Amino acid sequence: KNSAKATEKELVTCSLQEKEKTAIDRSQIFQIPQYKDLETKVIVVLGKAGMGKSILVQKICQDWSNGEFSQFEFVFWFDCKQISLPEKRYSLKELLLEFFVKPQEGSKEIFEYILQNPAKVLLVFDGFKGLHDHENFSRCSASQPEKDSCSIKELLSGLIQKKILNGCTLLFTARPKDKLYQYVSKVDKTIEIVGFSPQQRELYISKYFEESPCCDSALKLIKECEYLFSHCYSPVMCRFVCFLCETVLEMGEKSLPSTLTEVFLKVFQQKIILMQTDVTTTQNQESLAALARIAWCLGEKHQSAMKSDLLPSKEVKEFALKYGFFLPFAFPRHSDSEEEEFGSTFSDFVIQNFLCALHLLLAEELKDKNLTKYLSFLSKKKKPYNWLDLMPRFLAGLMFLQDDPYFCSLSNEDAKQSTKKQKTLLKYIRRLQINTLCPERLLELLRCVYETQNNYLLQHVALRLEPDLSFLGIVLTPPDVHVLHSILKRSRKEFSLDLRNSSIDMQGLQALASLRNVASFRASLSDTVRLWKSLEQTKDYELLKASTEKFVLDPFKAKTMKDISDLSDLVEMQEKMMNCVQEASGCTSYEIPAIRNLRKLEFALGPACGLQGLLKLVKILAAFPSLQHLDLDALSENGIGDEGVKSLSEVFPTLTSLETLNLSQNKITDLGAENLARALPSLSSLKTLSLYNNNICDFGAENLAKVLPAMTSLRELDVQYNKITGIGAQQLTDSLRKCPHIKNLMMWNPTIPYGVLEHLQQLDSRISV
Repeated sequence: KNSAKATEKELVTCSLQEKEKTAIDRSQIFQIPQYKDLETKVIVVLGKAGMGKSILVQKICQDWSNGEFSQFEFVFWFDCKQISLPEKRYSLKELLLEFFVKPQEGSKEIFEYILQNPAKVLLVFDGFKGLHDHENFSRCSASQPEKDSCSIKELLSGLIQKKILNGCTLLFTARPKDKLYQYVSKVDKTIEIVGFSPQQRELYISKYFEESPCCDSALKLIKECEYLFSHCYSPVMCRFVCFLCETVLEMGEKSLPSTLTEVFLKVFQQKIILMQTDVTTTQNQESLAALARIAWCLGEKHQSAMKSDLLPSKEVKEFALKYGFFLPFAFPRHSDSEEEEFGSTFSDFVIQNFLCALHLLLAEELKDKNLTKYLSFLSKKKKPYNWLDLMPRFLAGLMFLQDDPYFCSLSNEDAKQSTKKQKTLLKYIRRLQINTLCPERLLELLRCVYETQNNYLLQHVALRLEPDLSFLGIVLTPPDVHVLHSILKRSRKEFSLDLRNSSIDMQGLQALASLRNVASFRASLSDTVRLWKSLEQTKDYELLKASTEKFVLDPFKAKTMKDISDLSDLVEMQEKMMNCVQEASGCTSYEIPAIRNLRKLEFALGPACGLQGLLKLVKILAAFPSLQHLDLDALSENGIGDEGVKSLSEVFPTLTSLETLNLSQNKITDLGAENLARALPSLSSLKTLSLYNNNICDFGAENLAKVLPAMTSLRELDVQYNKITGIGAQQLTDSLRKCPHIKNLMMWNPTIPYGVLEHLQQLDSRISV
């Protein structure tokens, strides 16, 4: 389970460059190398809400119907929120041939064919999030799981456990934070859908307005509102922004709202006004309040669908369907005589989030002081409402929009109540110890405060931010970057930012790195070099120089061949920078501070790429003049062997600052030790050398013993867990007498008799037993 969680994390936080390099075409989704046809294949499509996962699976179904993906004779697509109502039970046959599509004839024969040919069946479960709650998945306990009725969780569990339809293909869509890997033990392929780039956003907006005379003005209007344009990285948000922009232009207005809350307040108001009939405003307000309560009750249970007959009234149902807040669907019938049942689901996750916030604000039973507990930046003991992730932002935004005429048209709350709620939030944030918040909760606080657009709150938070801000491993979307940029700009402090593994895009990285009060930043090396190359191409030398001077690399850990390639690109970039700086200022030499100041370099590529990676690394080591600590020890063992040591030894004369060299667990033998010993005296600053757990024997120990007196800077040597016997140990001890500068020699080896080692320690106390 833990390793699965780690895999999920890596997928979420890979760098921009890595994502682009692994981009795949739709036709490659089901291609899995070295796959056995007899086993169930599990494919997961990850993506934040609104990224287009549902559109992707619908397009897969459409492509299949047009002759693509011909390996499948049957494709079944299910919306998880529609099939996961707890009171509903299905057999596999009912799920496939009743819920999805009902054949006119031959259901029994078709189902038997499916059972006999599972490899020809694709089952798509869209929105895995809708299938789980706080409990674990149920084990499939049905004696005949294909034919017995059971809950959707039990049915899905049987498919995953290969008790049902073993050999089929399962395609799940899920959000990155969904606990999918706790229930699906083995995933054969994971794909992540990322949002629109700025160029793709422009293309989407242009396509949306391509038949409209106001196409150019619409794109210009949206781009001018940078915060809304940043939200357009999400396809669903882009659609809402375009809808609102269309309405604004038709009304002859010149600007868009400045926050997401205002956008959806106006979207709601426009939807209701555009379709207003003879129903009074009061009736609409009552129906909206009832719908908001339903949204909250379902949201608390991590649901977005319900049986239509459970709706409080016919008026509420008609209101929700008429304005597009609900979509209807039909449940399968267990028999032809059974009456058909219908369900309703919220048309969009954003709509449900907004309605939840509206309910919390309007509900008479909720006291003002209790509202703040629904915000996600509470103490660590409180569980944030991750399922309704936009709700806290909408709640904070609505608290400061209650005087807005659009809000007044949706509710009947008086001004006194709204002022009281604003004061409650102000008081709560004033008391909040911002410096104790973890990065994720701090980011949520910034999002909520930005939605209020309250100058006092924005300034209050900006002035209380810690100078060292780490968002390590926290995904920063384009809107997050805009919010962070806007609030940092308000502060008089200087900041140091850690943006590693945050998936920040190049435009966001450039925006934050160019802030005057950002003194230094850490980020993915590949993304940073990519930014610099872009600035070099546009000849923006001033910004290029400023961002290189702020970038921090030390300490750096290389875990993949890509990390080594990125490091090589950085060194290559320095050579280009020399030409740029010379062109701009006439200076003939320039060093990127991150290269000049790198002091610790860890190498952990593992046995598969260890030697290959090291041979590439040694070519650029001389570029790091301040390198003091080179660590080639890794839990997975790099295994650079004698060839790697020989190659590394050749560059020792250039490593003038090196103080610590760790070559532990690298399968070095006597041959490698001989080459190493010959080059070691050229490491004039070396204080610590570790050769722990290698394959060095007495001959290697003898060669090391010969050079110890010449290594006048050395203070500590570790040769434990090798294959040195009493003979080699004696040679090292004899050499130690000539080395008063050495403080500690760790020499325990299983091949040295204990009595011999104890005797040698009595001769020289610097030997560790």
